[in-house]
Amino acid sequence: MKWTVLALALPLLAQAPQPPRTHPNKGTIHRYDARLDEILAADAKIEVVASGFAWCEGPVWVSKRRGWDDDYLLFSDIPRNSVMKWSPKNAGITLFAKPSGYTGVVDYGAEPGSNGLTLDPQGRLVLFQHGDRRVARIEKDGGMRTLVDNYQGKRLNSPNDGAYHSSGALYFTDPPYGLPNRENDPRKELPHYGVYRLGTDGALTLLTKEMTRPNGIAFSPDEKTLYVAQSDPAKPVWMSYPVNADGTLGAGKVFADSTGNIKKGLPGLPDGLKVDAKGNVFASGPGGIYVFAPDGKLLGRIETFERTSNAAWGDDGSTLYMTTDMFLTRIKTKTKAARW
Repeated sequence: MKWTVLALALPLLAQAPQPPRTHPNKGTIHRYDARLDEILAADAKIEVVASGFAWCEGPVWVSKRRGWDDDYLLFSDIPRNSVMKWSPKNAGITLFAKPSGYTGVVDYGAEPGSNGLTLDPQGRLVLFQHGDRRVARIEKDGGMRTLVDNYQGKRLNSPNDGAYHSSGALYFTDPPYGLPNRENDPRKELPHYGVYRLGTDGALTLLTKEMTRPNGIAFSPDEKTLYVAQSDPAKPVWMSYPVNADGTLGAGKVFADSTGNIKKGLPGLPDGLKVDAKGNVFASGPGGIYVFAPDGKLLGRIETFERTSNAAWGDDGSTLYMTTDMFLTRIKTKTKAARW
């Protein structure tokens, strides 16, 4: 199947998502600590900027300063095996790439597409692909290159999300979510769900296999800590790991636990996360986006009323774009992304 990068109007797709004519507000902000006032203004609103997707994930902001043709947001619609593009210039949605995660010839379950998206140090788009079970990169000529698809000769499960270290190494998670039958899928080759480091030399290192559902991942601003979300309803936590000088990880500890809100019936699980320049952690979880101080203190929660999968900094680095089930939403903040 040919890889294509498109800029087509969405009416070409069945049940195509369409941007709303206005940006209605959706959600509320829960404030638990006065420090949140330094991050979110008292009148901050959650805006819906586009809707109608099957399940959106993995947002990333691309820009002219990173070598792109313009400034806009890309994100995955996993069931539709597509990467979508939202442009702030016309508030329009177009199809950026399809297929995004699965190029096979038979049905591959409910979540075949790309999940997380990120940019490498050269500004190239990197995709964590469920169906093809690999981490891939779109080259400047439009072609796609496999960065890694196996560990010690055994195929990865379904790469989910990743974060680049300033050394150029890529850290990523590999849960079973993209396998059609998940942990019970006969195609599963690895006995664990790992967090990995892909070095600039191409060597893949298994950093930890202790997590049952590793998911979102991000570094603290000083890169001394790696945060990893675990989207396991039996243990819905965010872990923190010290990063050793050689790039490996020390012993992890629970940074925060969302078990209580799971029991309250709030929708969602720990999923994608991002960090601001001051080390505050913005983590999707049950009931929206949790805002934690670097010490793990919960400062507030951006409640979206939907299962919230992920977030990304955009615009000038102070707007948080959130993928919330069928919606693309955003909120303007008083802080700014780390390493923007």
